[in-house]
Amino acid sequence: MRILTLDAVPSQTWPYQSAAPRGGAELRHFPLLHGTVDALPEGLDALLVLSDLQGVAPHAARDGAVALLGEVLADTLAELGELGELPLAGNTGVVLAGDLYSEDSATVRGASGDVREVWRAFAAHYRWVAGVAGNHDTFGSAREQERFKREPGVCLLDGETVELEGLRVAGVGGIIGRPDKLGRREEEEHLGLIREVLRDAPELLVLHAGPDLPGMRVHGSAPIREVLEGREGLLVVCGHAHWEEPLATLRGGTQVLNVDSRAVLLRRGG
Repeated sequence: MRILTLDAVPSQTWPYQSAAPRGGAELRHFPLLHGTVDALPEGLDALLVLSDLQGVAPHAARDGAVALLGEVLADTLAELGELGELPLAGNTGVVLAGDLYSEDSATVRGASGDVREVWRAFAAHYRWVAGVAGNHDTFGSAREQERFKREPGVCLLDGETVELEGLRVAGVGGIIGRPDKLGRREEEEHLGLIREVLRDAPELLVLHAGPDLPGMRVHGSAPIREVLEGREGLLVVCGHAHWEEPLATLRGGTQVLNVDSRAVLLRRGG
Protein backbone atom coordinates (compact mmCIF):
# COMPACT_ATOMS: atom_id res chain seq x y z
CA MET A 1 0.00 0.00 0.00
CA ARG A 2 1.33 3.40 -0.99
CA ILE A 3 0.12 6.89 -0.19
CA LEU A 4 -0.27 8.89 -3.41
CA THR A 5 -1.32 12.26 -2.00
CA LEU A 6 -1.63 13.84 1.44
CA ASP A 7 -3.16 17.25 2.10
CA ALA A 8 -0.98 19.71 3.97
CA VAL A 9 -3.93 21.61 5.45
CA PRO A 10 -6.52 19.89 7.66
CA SER A 11 -10.10 19.83 6.47
CA GLN A 12 -11.41 20.21 10.03
CA THR A 13 -10.15 20.56 13.57
CA TRP A 14 -11.75 19.91 16.96
CA PRO A 15 -10.84 21.63 20.26
CA TYR A 16 -9.74 19.57 23.25
CA GLN A 17 -7.84 19.94 26.50
CA SER A 18 -4.40 18.38 26.88
CA ALA A 19 -1.70 18.48 29.54
CA ALA A 20 0.63 21.44 29.03
CA PRO A 21 4.44 20.96 29.11
CA ARG A 22 4.84 23.20 32.16
CA GLY A 23 1.82 22.02 34.09
CA GLY A 24 -1.91 22.52 33.91
CA ALA A 25 -4.06 22.03 30.84
CA GLU A 26 -3.97 23.80 27.49
CA LEU A 27 -6.41 24.12 24.62
CA ARG A 28 -5.33 22.31 21.47
CA HIS A 29 -7.00 21.53 18.16
CA PHE A 30 -7.08 18.03 16.73
CA PRO A 31 -6.70 18.01 12.92
CA LEU A 32 -8.09 15.72 10.23
CA LEU A 33 -6.02 15.41 7.03
CA HIS A 34 -7.15 13.73 3.82
CA GLY A 35 -5.02 11.57 1.55
CA THR A 36 -5.23 8.92 -1.14
CA VAL A 37 -3.68 5.46 -1.50
CA ASP A 38 -3.10 3.31 -4.53
CA ALA A 39 -5.37 0.47 -3.38
CA LEU A 40 -7.91 -0.56 -0.76
CA PRO A 41 -9.78 -3.84 -0.37
CA GLU A 42 -13.04 -4.16 -2.29
CA GLY A 43 -15.90 -2.79 -0.21
CA LEU A 44 -13.67 -0.66 1.99
CA ASP A 45 -14.07 3.04 1.17
CA ALA A 46 -11.43 4.44 3.51
CA LEU A 47 -8.97 3.96 6.33
CA LEU A 48 -9.05 6.33 9.31
CA VAL A 49 -5.60 6.39 10.91
CA LEU A 50 -4.84 8.17 14.20
CA SER A 51 -2.85 8.05 17.43
CA ASP A 52 -1.78 9.92 20.57
CA LEU A 53 -5.24 11.11 21.54
CA GLN A 54 -4.04 12.24 24.96
CA GLY A 55 -6.73 14.69 25.92
CA VAL A 56 -10.36 15.20 26.86
CA ALA A 57 -13.28 17.05 25.31
CA PRO A 58 -16.97 17.63 26.07
CA HIS A 59 -19.12 14.76 24.83
CA ALA A 60 -22.59 15.60 23.56
CA ALA A 61 -23.77 12.06 24.35
CA ARG A 62 -22.92 12.70 28.00
CA ASP A 63 -24.66 16.09 28.26
CA GLY A 64 -21.37 17.89 27.75
CA ALA A 65 -19.40 16.01 30.41
CA VAL A 66 -15.78 15.40 29.44
CA ALA A 67 -14.70 12.10 27.90
CA LEU A 68 -11.50 10.80 26.42
CA LEU A 69 -10.77 12.55 23.13
CA GLY A 70 -10.85 9.23 21.27
CA GLU A 71 -14.40 8.50 22.44
CA VAL A 72 -15.55 11.93 21.29
CA LEU A 73 -13.82 11.62 17.92
CA ALA A 74 -15.26 8.15 17.29
CA ASP A 75 -18.81 9.47 17.61
CA THR A 76 -18.15 12.80 15.89
CA LEU A 77 -16.45 11.33 12.82
CA ALA A 78 -19.12 8.64 12.48
CA GLU A 79 -21.81 11.33 12.54
CA LEU A 80 -20.02 13.19 9.75
CA GLY A 81 -20.18 9.98 7.74
CA GLU A 82 -23.96 9.82 8.24
CA LEU A 83 -24.18 13.42 7.03
CA GLY A 84 -22.25 12.56 3.87
CA GLU A 85 -19.23 14.69 4.77
CA LEU A 86 -16.98 11.64 5.25
CA PRO A 87 -17.19 8.03 4.07
CA LEU A 88 -19.69 5.93 6.02
CA ALA A 89 -18.21 4.46 9.18
CA GLY A 90 -19.52 1.03 8.22
CA ASN A 91 -17.34 1.14 5.10
CA THR A 92 -14.24 2.48 6.90
CA GLY A 93 -11.51 0.66 8.80
CA VAL A 94 -9.78 2.33 11.76
CA VAL A 95 -6.08 2.08 12.61
CA LEU A 96 -4.98 3.15 16.10
CA ALA A 97 -1.27 3.60 16.82
CA GLY A 98 -1.51 3.96 20.60
CA ASP A 99 -1.43 6.38 23.54
CA LEU A 100 -5.14 7.09 23.86
CA TYR A 101 -5.39 7.94 27.56
CA SER A 102 -5.72 11.14 29.57
CA GLU A 103 -6.80 11.86 33.11
CA ASP A 104 -10.13 13.67 33.36
CA SER A 105 -8.42 16.92 34.33
CA ALA A 106 -5.98 16.72 31.39
CA THR A 107 -3.29 18.18 33.64
CA VAL A 108 -1.00 15.15 34.08
CA ARG A 109 1.49 14.78 31.26
CA GLY A 110 2.23 11.18 30.35
CA ALA A 111 -0.64 9.71 32.39
CA SER A 112 -1.31 6.01 31.83
CA GLY A 113 -4.63 4.22 31.98
CA ASP A 114 -7.28 1.98 30.48
CA VAL A 115 -8.16 2.75 26.84
CA ARG A 116 -10.60 -0.05 26.09
CA GLU A 117 -13.52 2.41 25.89
CA VAL A 118 -11.80 4.33 23.09
CA TRP A 119 -11.36 1.14 21.08
CA ARG A 120 -14.94 0.14 21.80
CA ALA A 121 -16.23 3.54 20.72
CA PHE A 122 -14.61 3.13 17.31
CA ALA A 123 -15.62 -0.54 17.04
CA ALA A 124 -19.25 0.41 17.72
CA HIS A 125 -19.38 2.51 14.54
CA TYR A 126 -16.65 1.35 12.17
CA ARG A 127 -16.10 -1.76 10.11
CA TRP A 128 -13.14 -2.87 12.25
CA VAL A 129 -10.45 -1.40 14.46
CA ALA A 130 -6.84 -2.62 14.27
CA GLY A 131 -3.74 -1.29 15.95
CA VAL A 132 -1.34 -1.40 18.85
CA ALA A 133 -0.92 -0.23 22.42
CA GLY A 134 1.14 2.81 23.23
CA ASN A 135 3.47 2.93 26.19
CA HIS A 136 0.77 4.70 28.27
CA ASP A 137 -2.12 2.36 27.38
CA THR A 138 -3.56 -0.38 29.59
CA PHE A 139 -6.38 -2.84 28.91
CA GLY A 140 -7.28 -4.10 32.37
CA SER A 141 -5.77 -7.25 33.83
CA ALA A 142 -4.02 -9.83 31.66
CA ARG A 143 -7.22 -11.91 31.59
CA GLU A 144 -9.36 -8.87 30.75
CA GLN A 145 -6.99 -7.94 27.92
CA GLU A 146 -7.28 -11.41 26.40
CA ARG A 147 -11.08 -11.17 26.58
CA PHE A 148 -10.95 -7.71 25.04
CA LYS A 149 -8.91 -8.99 22.10
CA ARG A 150 -11.77 -11.37 21.29
CA GLU A 151 -14.42 -8.65 21.16
CA PRO A 152 -16.09 -8.16 17.75
CA GLY A 153 -14.31 -5.80 15.41
CA VAL A 154 -11.19 -5.48 17.60
CA CYS A 155 -7.69 -6.43 16.40
CA LEU A 156 -5.19 -5.43 19.10
CA LEU A 157 -1.82 -6.50 17.70
CA ASP A 158 1.56 -7.09 19.27
CA GLY A 159 3.78 -9.28 17.15
CA GLU A 160 0.89 -10.58 15.03
CA THR A 161 -0.38 -10.18 11.48
CA VAL A 162 -4.04 -10.34 10.51
CA GLU A 163 -5.79 -10.24 7.16
CA LEU A 164 -8.73 -7.87 7.11
CA GLU A 165 -10.76 -8.22 3.92
CA GLY A 166 -7.58 -8.95 2.00
CA LEU A 167 -5.49 -6.23 3.66
CA ARG A 168 -2.53 -7.68 5.61
CA VAL A 169 -2.02 -5.63 8.77
CA ALA A 170 0.78 -6.25 11.28
CA GLY A 171 1.50 -4.50 14.53
CA VAL A 172 4.05 -4.16 17.33
CA GLY A 173 3.09 -2.04 20.32
CA GLY A 174 5.06 -0.18 22.95
CA ILE A 175 8.53 1.32 22.71
CA ILE A 176 12.15 0.38 23.27
CA GLY A 177 13.16 0.91 26.88
CA ARG A 178 13.48 -0.61 30.31
CA PRO A 179 11.18 -3.65 30.45
CA ASP A 180 10.29 -2.96 34.10
CA LYS A 181 8.36 0.12 32.92
CA LEU A 182 4.94 0.06 31.27
CA GLY A 183 4.86 -0.55 27.53
CA ARG A 184 8.61 -1.01 27.04
CA ARG A 185 10.88 -3.81 25.81
CA GLU A 186 14.58 -4.38 25.42
CA GLU A 187 15.78 -3.23 22.02
CA GLU A 188 16.57 -6.65 20.58
CA GLU A 189 13.24 -8.13 21.63
CA HIS A 190 11.37 -5.19 20.12
CA LEU A 191 13.32 -5.31 16.85
CA GLY A 192 12.89 -9.07 16.76
CA LEU A 193 9.11 -8.73 16.86
CA ILE A 194 9.20 -6.21 14.01
CA ARG A 195 11.40 -8.51 11.93
CA GLU A 196 9.06 -11.41 12.69
CA VAL A 197 5.92 -9.69 11.44
CA LEU A 198 7.74 -8.34 8.39
CA ARG A 199 8.28 -11.95 7.31
CA ASP A 200 4.49 -12.09 6.84
CA ALA A 201 4.83 -9.42 4.12
CA PRO A 202 2.23 -7.02 5.52
CA GLU A 203 0.99 -4.14 3.43
CA LEU A 204 0.41 -2.04 6.55
CA LEU A 205 2.60 -2.14 9.66
CA VAL A 206 1.38 -0.34 12.78
CA LEU A 207 3.98 0.71 15.37
CA HIS A 208 3.63 3.02 18.32
CA ALA A 209 7.18 4.40 18.05
CA GLY A 210 8.62 4.82 14.60
CA PRO A 211 11.97 5.32 12.88
CA ASP A 212 14.21 8.34 12.80
CA LEU A 213 14.86 10.24 9.56
CA PRO A 214 18.53 10.95 8.87
CA GLY A 215 19.17 14.63 8.31
CA MET A 216 15.77 15.62 9.66
CA ARG A 217 15.00 17.05 13.08
CA VAL A 218 12.48 14.42 14.15
CA HIS A 219 12.41 12.00 17.04
CA GLY A 220 12.62 8.31 16.21
CA SER A 221 14.68 5.17 16.41
CA ALA A 222 17.66 4.50 14.13
CA PRO A 223 17.54 0.71 14.78
CA ILE A 224 13.86 0.61 13.83
CA ARG A 225 14.64 2.55 10.65
CA GLU A 226 17.36 0.07 9.73
CA VAL A 227 14.89 -2.82 10.06
CA LEU A 228 12.30 -1.03 7.91
CA GLU A 229 14.50 0.22 5.09
CA GLY A 230 14.35 -1.43 1.69
CA ARG A 231 10.73 -2.58 1.80
CA GLU A 232 9.00 -0.93 -1.13
CA GLY A 233 5.24 -1.30 -0.98
CA LEU A 234 5.13 -1.23 2.83
CA LEU A 235 3.27 1.56 4.63
CA VAL A 236 4.26 2.06 8.26
CA VAL A 237 1.95 3.97 10.61
CA CYS A 238 3.37 5.31 13.87
CA GLY A 239 2.93 7.96 16.54
CA HIS A 240 4.63 8.61 19.91
CA ALA A 241 6.72 11.58 18.70
CA HIS A 242 5.22 14.39 16.63
CA TRP A 243 6.56 15.17 13.16
CA GLU A 244 5.63 18.46 11.54
CA GLU A 245 5.67 16.73 8.14
CA PRO A 246 3.63 13.56 8.62
CA LEU A 247 4.80 11.57 5.59
CA ALA A 248 8.32 10.36 4.82
CA THR A 249 9.95 7.77 2.58
CA LEU A 250 12.87 5.69 3.85
CA ARG A 251 15.73 4.41 1.76
CA GLY A 252 14.44 1.60 -0.43
CA GLY A 253 10.88 2.87 -0.63
CA THR A 254 9.23 2.21 2.75
CA GLN A 255 6.67 4.94 3.49
CA VAL A 256 6.13 6.17 7.05
CA LEU A 257 2.99 8.03 8.11
CA ASN A 258 3.25 9.75 11.48
CA VAL A 259 -0.18 10.36 13.04
CA ASP A 260 0.87 11.63 16.45
CA SER A 261 -1.94 13.97 17.60
CA ARG A 262 -3.64 13.89 14.21
CA ALA A 263 -6.04 11.82 12.12
CA VAL A 264 -5.55 10.95 8.47
CA LEU A 265 -8.39 9.69 6.29
CA LEU A 266 -7.05 7.64 3.37
CA ARG A 267 -9.24 6.93 0.35
CA ARG A 268 -8.61 5.13 -2.89
CA GLY A 269 -6.87 7.35 -5.43
CA GLY A 270 -7.55 7.39 -9.11
